[in-house]
Amino acid sequence: MKYLLPFLFLLLFLNGCGTKSIAPPTSKAPAPMAVPGSIPATQRPYVIMGKTYYPLPSAEGYEENGIASWYGNPFHGRRTSNGEVYNMYEETAAHKTLPMNTMVLVQNLENGREMVVRINDRGPFVKNRIIDLSYTAASRLNIADRGTAKVKVTALGEARTYRQGNREVERFLPHENFQQGDFYVQIGSFSNPDNALRLRDRMQKQGNNTVITRFDRGDTSFYRVQVHAGSTLSVAKNIETAFNGNGFPDAFVVAR
Repeated sequence: MKYLLPFLFLLLFLNGCGTKSIAPPTSKAPAPMAVPGSIPATQRPYVIMGKTYYPLPSAEGYEENGIASWYGNPFHGRRTSNGEVYNMYEETAAHKTLPMNTMVLVQNLENGREMVVRINDRGPFVKNRIIDLSYTAASRLNIADRGTAKVKVTALGEARTYRQGNREVERFLPHENFQQGDFYVQIGSFSNPDNALRLRDRMQKQGNNTVITRFDRGDTSFYRVQVHAGSTLSVAKNIETAFNGNGFPDAFVVAR
């Protein structure tokens, strides 16, 4: 562990679902908007609430295979990370890093079902899960009864039709840069706040900007210890890997 923290400090120096922050929040500037290229002719459109979306090109988008889970009660009716009231019967989901209100295509790789959901919350706060679906989304993907399933998550971009001479063409609208943000690596979660404080203080003494966020599940409060990991997702992932190999195998990246 003594070799990990200097490495993390060097990385940070070079790369300068309802939580309450115990430490003052870190100020951040909005991530720049990305302007993707043209839409491939083979792309399938998804029309949601009168708007047309397409899978974003991999160079500007987000695509990942992994395990999906879902959440309902006791979170139904509580505030999500973007300030909305969580409704388990809407088509939404929680994601660790994607910008709020990103539309994503979720494909159940075990049965071929797919649907589009909107990201409005942070989570799942578990190492090996990539998305937490609403009950409705999980039901339509045939995941609700089993609890989890292997899925593919693809970020979608809104597109509009424009006229060029005598023909109409579709082009993506600018979207947020998924690789930029305010990233943290969660290294521990405790029901006893004293344990969280001890870990935070240890990290801070070793030069890491570390905060605690409190999550109230209803019957229990959890205190999550998170180390600031910069503004670039690739750097944050490197820091996650470093923690994973140095005594924190369950550490993962989460965005604010």
